[in-house]
Amino acid sequence: MEAKNPSTKRYPPEMKERAVRMVQEVRRSDPADNTVLPRVARQLGIGVESLRTWVKQAEIDGGTRPGVTSTEHDELVELRKEVRELRRSNDILQAAASFMQNPRLCR
Repeated sequence: MEAKNPSTKRYPPEMKERAVRMVQEVRRSDPADNTVLPRVARQLGIGVESLRTWVKQAEIDGGTRPGVTSTEHDELVELRKEVRELRRSNDILQAAASFMQNPRLCR
């Protein structure tokens, strides 16, 4: 999966997984701790908002939070690309069909 998000290039997937795991472990041991995100982000040298986004997506993928999973997102992207290609092909075929219907142009 090649994402176009800049943080995908900046942080390797292993680091993201580790950071999310760290946040989840601290939250399990102390659910009232509201400083876990900034602390873990500072420890790993990553942005707080990047970490917040990764944790949120991990919760969605894990089924503990509503939203579009990563797999569903990837499928949507592929389907939209396919629809664009099919519409383009359909436009080309319609143009060719109208060209063929004109006897003066089709000699």
